[in-house]
Order: sequence, then structure tokens, then C-alpha cells
Amino acid sequence: MAGPQAKFVEGNLFRHVSVMALTSSVGLMAVFVVDLVNMFYIALLGREELAAAIGYAGAILFFTTSFGIGMSIAVGALVARALGARDPALAREKSTTGLVLGFVFGSIFAAVVWLALSPLVSLLGATGETHDLAVHFLAIVVPSQPLLMVGMVGGAILRSHGDARAAMMATVWGAVATAVLDPILIFGLGLELTGAAIAGFAARVVIAWVALQPIRRKYGGFDRPTTRQVIADMGPIWAIAVPAILTQVATPVGQAFVTRATSAYGEAAVAGMAIAGRLTPVAFGVIFALSGAIGPIIGQNFGAGQIDRVRRAFLDGLIFTALVILVVSALLYALRGPIADAFRAEGLTRDLVYLFCGPLALLWFFNGAIFVGNAVCNNLGRPFWSTVVNWGRHTLGTVPLALWLGGYWGAQGVLVGQAVGGVIFGLAAIWLALLVIHSPAVSHARARPQPEPDAEAVASPGERRA
Repeated sequence: MAGPQAKFVEGNLFRHVSVMALTSSVGLMAVFVVDLVNMFYIALLGREELAAAIGYAGAILFFTTSFGIGMSIAVGALVARALGARDPALAREKSTTGLVLGFVFGSIFAAVVWLALSPLVSLLGATGETHDLAVHFLAIVVPSQPLLMVGMVGGAILRSHGDARAAMMATVWGAVATAVLDPILIFGLGLELTGAAIAGFAARVVIAWVALQPIRRKYGGFDRPTTRQVIADMGPIWAIAVPAILTQVATPVGQAFVTRATSAYGEAAVAGMAIAGRLTPVAFGVIFALSGAIGPIIGQNFGAGQIDRVRRAFLDGLIFTALVILVVSALLYALRGPIADAFRAEGLTRDLVYLFCGPLALLWFFNGAIFVGNAVCNNLGRPFWSTVVNWGRHTLGTVPLALWLGGYWGAQGVLVGQAVGGVIFGLAAIWLALLVIHSPAVSHARARPQPEPDAEAVASPGERRA
């Protein structure tokens, strides 16, 4: 396999964290910027039910995307470990199997969601025309889920090789395709919500295609998959993928509850939450990218037995998070008025936008700590710890606090309660990550000799290469 094998096992770790996070975030934010533009275009149509429908649809798409994120975390972790252990053949094998499993199970998952769209949207609290519009939008976009899975797994493989730029360009080109098609379809052809959905489908086709090309050209491509190989590799991949998927699914479940709770205060509240929901990944795209960006750094150094560098990468990730949050929070606060004006937000909708751009933005440091902690647990053989933290954050850390504070402050209280829960579980994530790093099973890797290409060292404690 051509190209660099394990670029993160040497050099300045803060620089690696910064470059990987910033580069990864550009690609991630490119997709979410288009979602924000979609919201902007729909807002220009002047129909509140369309804006609310986008909000409900976004919660469902967040759920389906989380499945892809979980699979990409698993494949990326195993490929990075193999590269750190100097076993490129094993890295190629895991890449191939991960891509096949991602496409197959992504297709099954998309089919289940597509068949259940109406009850899922109803579960979020949508009714009447808003419900029908949301279902219509999702019926077009959800079938493209397998293509998004291919693109996300491909991006994870590229990041494991340290090629964050190539992973970034896949989503950038997808965003460009959507940005070009959106105004043509929404306004030029008068398709409105249907046009936005078609543009989203086209973007996923582009993302999948562009993500695979650098792997084929620069990193040895893929093996010819066989049933025996796929079955043999399912164990190590699912050992990380299942808890990682469960971890990721927790976020949209919590967001779905917040959407439902907010819907009790009317469509203006849902619209305000939808704007905040679209602003969040754009404003904090660097933070969202941290887990996937730091994962390969931790995985390679763990595979190489350099635990001191694993610990330093974790601490540098927290420092980087704090710096990003301070800068972004200051910008959001300064621009809160123009942001609300751009979306024609008035009344309660404007109040929610101002709340998001004020104190709640600073509390996002603790969500960042959860992402960094998840990367440590996923790559050091404790993926279920990430699952516990994320589910705790989006159940115990969301439901009772949102209901309690919502009873005092209405829709604003719902968002404040959600943010306070993030503080509690962010601190828990830091504590658990340190426990993993200092655990005997991980510390033992310090003295582990470099494996031969056929060694089983790529497996985490408890795993074995099938």
C-alpha cells in the first residue's frame, strides 16, 4: 500500500490535532453549511410550515447519519491501529470489509427508516401539513443513505492514513453540488422543498464517488471482497461499530426529545430550534470533527505502543477545544443580531437564536470534551464507555433537566436544561478517558514489541483477528 503508513507516531501532537480537526471540520461544515443554506432558502419562501418541516426532517436525518458515523469510527479505528502496527495488508482488509458492511447494513437501515417515516415524524410532534411536508422531503433523501455510508467510511479510511485533505474534499464537492443545485431547483424550477431534497440526494452521490478515488489511487485500493473475509472480519469491526453506532444514535434521540418538548410551545419555537440546530454544526464544526480527527492519532500511537503520546493527544484535544469555543462564542455573540435578521426571526424564534448565540455557546466546551473522550474510549478498546456517556448525556442529562427548566422558562428552559446536562456528562467523559488511558490493559501496550505483519496486535484487548 503506497503512501505514508503511520504519520502520527512522531511529530508535534498539538499540530497533528489542530491540522486534522481543522481540515476535517472544513469538509464536515461544508455539508452543514448547505443545510443552513437550505434553511435560508426555505425561509425566503415565507412559509413557516416549510421551515418547521425542515426542522423535523433534520432530526430524522441526524438519526440516519449517526449510523454512518458509528460505522466510520469503527473502520477508522481498526485501519489506524493496523497502520500504527505496520500492517498495511490488514489495513486494506479492514477497509474493504468496512465498506461492504457499511453499504449493506446502511441499505437495510435506510429501508427500515423509509418504511417508518410517517410514525417517526409524528413521534417528533409534527402534525397536519408540516407532517406531510417533512415526510415528503425525507422520502426522497433517505434512500441515499447507503451512498452516504460509503462516503463516510471512505473519509474515515483517508483520515486513518493521515490524508485529512482528501477526506475533506469529498464533502466539499458534495456541498458544492448542493449549493449549485439548490437555487436552481428550489427557485428556478419552483420545486421548493422537493428541489432541496433532490439536491441533497445528488450531494451524497458526489460524496461517495470522490471519497473512494484517493483510496484507489494512493493507498492500494481495496481487496476483492469474499463472503469468507466479510464474515471473518465482522467480529472485530462490530466490536467497535455496535457501541459506536449506539453512541451516535443517542444524540438524535436526545435531539428528538428536545424537538418534541419544544413543539409544545408552537411552530415559532420549533423554527427557532431548527435555526439553532442548523447553526450548531456550522459554528462548532471543528468540535464535531474532533472525535474523527483525534481518533486516528490515538489509534496509530496505541498500535505503536506509545501511550505517553496517547495521553498527550487527549490533553491537547481538550486545550484545542477550549480555544475554539472561546473564539466561536465571541463571534456568535457579536453577530447574533445579523444572524437572527438573516432568518427573519421574530418573537420567540428570535429569543431562542439569541440564547443559543449567548451563554449556551460557551457551554459547548463540555460537548467537545465528550467528543474527545469518545475518541479515546473508541480507539483504546472501551467503546461501550462512550455509549454509556452519550446515552447518559441525552437521557438523564437531557430529559429531566429540559422538562424541569422548561416548566419555569418555557422553550428557553428546554434548551438551557439540555446544555446543563452537557456540563455534567462532559466532566464524566474526561474522567472515564483518563481511566482508560491509565488502565493496566492500555499501559501494557507500552512494552509490547512491534508486531510482525501477521500479528494479532491490531486487535484491542478482548478482540482477536478472525
